[in-house]
Amino acid sequence: MQRLLNKTKGDRIIWGVVIVLSVVSLMAVYSSTGSLAYRLHKGHTEIYLVKQLGTLLAGLAIIYAAHRVKYTVYSKIAVLLFAISIPLLVYTLFFGTTLNEGSRWIKLPIVKLTFQTSDLAKLGLFMFLALQLSRIQNDLDNFKRVAIQIFLPVIVICGLIAMANLSTALMIAFACGMLFYIGRIRFKHLLILGTTAVLLFAALFTISKISGFGRAATWEARIKNFTSDKKDDIPFQVLQGKIAIAKGGAFGKGPGNSSQRNFLPHPYSDFIFCIIIEEYGLIIGGFGLIFLYLLFLWRSIMIFRKCPFAFGAFLAIGLSFTLVLQAFLNMAVNVNLVPVTGLTLPLVSMGGSSIWFTCLAIGIILSVSKFVQDAEPGQVDDIPNPMDSDSNE
Repeated sequence: MQRLLNKTKGDRIIWGVVIVLSVVSLMAVYSSTGSLAYRLHKGHTEIYLVKQLGTLLAGLAIIYAAHRVKYTVYSKIAVLLFAISIPLLVYTLFFGTTLNEGSRWIKLPIVKLTFQTSDLAKLGLFMFLALQLSRIQNDLDNFKRVAIQIFLPVIVICGLIAMANLSTALMIAFACGMLFYIGRIRFKHLLILGTTAVLLFAALFTISKISGFGRAATWEARIKNFTSDKKDDIPFQVLQGKIAIAKGGAFGKGPGNSSQRNFLPHPYSDFIFCIIIEEYGLIIGGFGLIFLYLLFLWRSIMIFRKCPFAFGAFLAIGLSFTLVLQAFLNMAVNVNLVPVTGLTLPLVSMGGSSIWFTCLAIGIILSVSKFVQDAEPGQVDDIPNPMDSDSNE
């Protein structure tokens, strides 16, 4: 054990956040699935707890293995991973397994494991963008190069994901925009990208509305329900989530004492934040989780600032942005600040492959952190650290 701990490097605070979130996940999943497990598995209430424990242990193993690999190795597979993502997204769009009214999943034939191709595409895209941004830091005024090497990959990936999972596509697009701004992409070029994205989305919505292919009707209904003042238009899960939060109050009802888990759809995934607040309260459960994700982001920003290699810096900040942004979007849905999206709470919601892809991203961030710790003082790269560059013009 001591030998294993000696080989475990990277940012200790990020490791701590991961462990704490894993413990929170086990407690929340066990509480939110107890009644479901009792009904479906003849009284074996621990079955989902054991499954989640196995998933998280495998996730921790993935983090450990990924952080032991020198992060520069990921630059060598970034293009391949990005290239593989495109045909997989196309296949998923037309032949994917339909869950929750959306074709978002691929089922592996032998192991019978389903996974969201958007998770793989998201990871591949940010690895690819980190590589491309590091390569063009000295040629950012060349709009043609920026458009082809930076903007086009985002448009392709987000466009393919949007047809089946708009919320994920928007989240990725926004995180990419933040990464581009930090990467010193010119503000006027970002405006062109934003305008193009809006026009493409309008075209996508129109095509889906006319042809019936895609989820335009679902998007429209969710926005209508969110903006409506009528009580009858409030989605059932949103209403039950509000009840759970109201019952939790400031200090909660105590671990395992949630009553809304018996009424709230998907209390173990999309709306697990409501169950956590109901049991642990706004102060410990709500603000506590917000603090943990912000702490994770802060430590990732510190890695970004200290890394002398542009690829590693962009890789760490890009992956952390999308993870924390997903967490805050999930929590915003739970408190009815944004329309229902279907995004899970990273490392907390019950899951399988989604947790493993999240753990792989965290492992890569820790790989960058490990290099920063091991780097000799004064070590520099031929590509300047983006934090030492001029701001966007």
